[in-house]
Formats: sequence, structure tokens, C-alpha cells
Amino acid sequence: MQLRYQFRLYPTAGQRLSLARVFGCARGVYNDALRAREIARSEGLPVPKAGDLSKLLITEAKRTPERAWLGEVSAVVLQQSLRDLDIAYRNFFDGLKGKRPRMGAPRFKSKRDTRQSVRFTANARWRITPGGKLSLPKIGDLEVKWSRALPSQPSTVTVVKDSAGRYFASFVIETGPGEELPQTTAEVGIDLGLTHFAVFSDGRKISSPRFLRRAEKKLKRTQQALSRKQKGSANRAKARLKLARAHARVTDARREFHHQLSTRLIRENQAISVEDLCVKGLVRTRLAKSVHDAGWSAFVGMLEYKAARYGRTFARVDRFFPSSQLCSVCGFKDGPKPLAVREWTCGNCGTVHDRDVNAAINIKTEGRKTVAAGRAETQNACGG
Repeated sequence: MQLRYQFRLYPTAGQRLSLARVFGCARGVYNDALRAREIARSEGLPVPKAGDLSKLLITEAKRTPERAWLGEVSAVVLQQSLRDLDIAYRNFFDGLKGKRPRMGAPRFKSKRDTRQSVRFTANARWRITPGGKLSLPKIGDLEVKWSRALPSQPSTVTVVKDSAGRYFASFVIETGPGEELPQTTAEVGIDLGLTHFAVFSDGRKISSPRFLRRAEKKLKRTQQALSRKQKGSANRAKARLKLARAHARVTDARREFHHQLSTRLIRENQAISVEDLCVKGLVRTRLAKSVHDAGWSAFVGMLEYKAARYGRTFARVDRFFPSSQLCSVCGFKDGPKPLAVREWTCGNCGTVHDRDVNAAINIKTEGRKTVAAGRAETQNACGG
């Protein structure tokens, strides 16, 4: 399992200038390589190989007056920039072949892009100092805010500057199963919604925090202030940064809420079942802003990887499963109901149901069946 660990960096003024130089050099090499490939394609020539591009755009370019500044940064970062372009093209063509979701063709990077990143591999000889600082070649020792210890020694580090002007060190680490939590008999089904973020099969309800909705007035004022600034001015740059920081606070609060709730559920339950919602379809409706604000996909993703890491059982119930139409007591299918109907009485056994709690119970039952069917299929395959 690959896990990403991200920590805040606090570079000095001089280190920020050095990082800006690294971002610019990596962007220049990326754009030069993309331009070379596009020219070859338009003229019907073979696609340049990565080795040829490296020699032409890095090694030889450093000797020219126009690209002499490439020698001021680590060559490893420039090589990784070429690698990123190869990955972008591979993902693009795999999308055309149906091997992965479709994505656009690689595009040129702009110095005005508010998010910048570069990657240092082991060849760059970066290291974590005994004092806990991140030492990067030709940049120096950067102060890091460590929130936890890394489970193993990473081989690469990605330095990211986000839209809010913050710097982060991102480590992707290959890990095995984590420390298994104590076994428990508790199981839970989760019905995700908008009024209540999550309704559990035991009747508990978690209200939706609505982080974006709560911050809308402030975001609106900040956006209006940005719109009044003259394009290209220093005041506009300051206003843009202020708006980006306001959005970052909303994103951080939502992520923290997802982490705390998912961790609590993993600790308390041996099995978790969630409905596989069609988020892409829902964001095309009038509920789009509320769906984005809830962040269901991120939350379910956290539940899935934490369950795999800590020895819990996780199940996704098919989105077409009629969880709101079935009676959780007798199994009678009572038909679809408008969203305004929050309580209903079973036409077969007469049980009065809370719509969301009933759906969560049905999701838990169906999730149990899904897990059992998966285990049976695995055993048959091994037996065969």
C-alpha cells in the first residue's frame, strides 16, 4: 500500500527564491520537451525518446547562453520533469484506449500557475538532517513541521507550493499492513446525505458541517475585493492570495473532519459498508455545490484505505441497490419515494421507518452479503 505523508515547510526568504528558481527551471524543461514532441508530431517525425530529450534540453542546453540558468539547480529535478511529461502522455493515451478515465492532452505550464511542484529522488542526495530539517541540493536546510514520524525511509520527496503560497514536503511511502486494531463485533452501515452528512445503521446521525456554505459570505467579499483590483497590479496579487488562503481554510477544515470521523469509525467497527454514490452525476444537478461541499468521495476513500491498513472489512454497496425502498424488517420493497418523504410505513408489516436509518440498515445487510460473496468467489478460484 502506498501512503502519502505531507508536512508543512517554512523556507526562509532566500530559500523561497531558490525554490522559485527550481520551479521555473523544471517548468522550462517540461515546456521545451512538450514543444519538441508537438513539433515532431506535426511534421510526421518519430516521437523523440526521453534520452535524446534529456541530452538536448538539459545537458547541451546548459552550455548555451539562453539556458545557462539550468545549471543553477539540481539536474535530478530537470530529469523528473521530463519523466512527468512521459507519464502525462501515457495517461492521455491510456484514456483514449479506455484503460483509465479520459483526460486532456498535456498542456504547457505557465509561470502564472498558482500551484508549483518539483520532485527530488534519491539520486539528488536529499536527506533529513539529525535536527529534523529537510536538506535539499542547492537550496539548503528547510524547517519542517513534523506532525508524525515516517514509518520508513522514503526514496523521493516532492516539494509543493500551493495556491495559498504555502510550502509542503510530500513523501509517498510503500507500507505493509499497519498495526491491527483490537477485534470487535460491531458493524455499521452508512447512508451519506446532505442534511445529515452520515446516518448510521444504529440510528446515530452526523450533521453536515457545510464548511463552504458557512464561509460563503466571507468568500464572496474576498472575491469582490479581488474583482475590483487592476489586473497585473501588486494589490491584485495580494487579493488573490487572500482569497486562496480563505479557500484553503475551508479545504483543510473539511479534510480534518473527514479524517477524524473515518478514524473513529474504523476504531469502533469491524465492518463498514457504504453506498457507492454516483458523485459525477450528482454534481451535474442543482445540488452540485452542496455535493462538492460534502466531499463524499474523499471520505469514502479514507475509510477504504484505513480499513485495509488496520484489518477492518470495507464494502461498497452498488449504487443501484434500492436501500430506501426496502423494509429493513421484513424485506418488502415499497417502491421509490420523493426526497421530501423522511418517514414511511411499510405496507407489509406496518413498521414505521426513518428513511435514512432504514437505508443505512439495508446498506449494512447488503454489505455483509457483498463481502461474503467476494470471499466465496476467492475460495472457488483458489480451489479451481
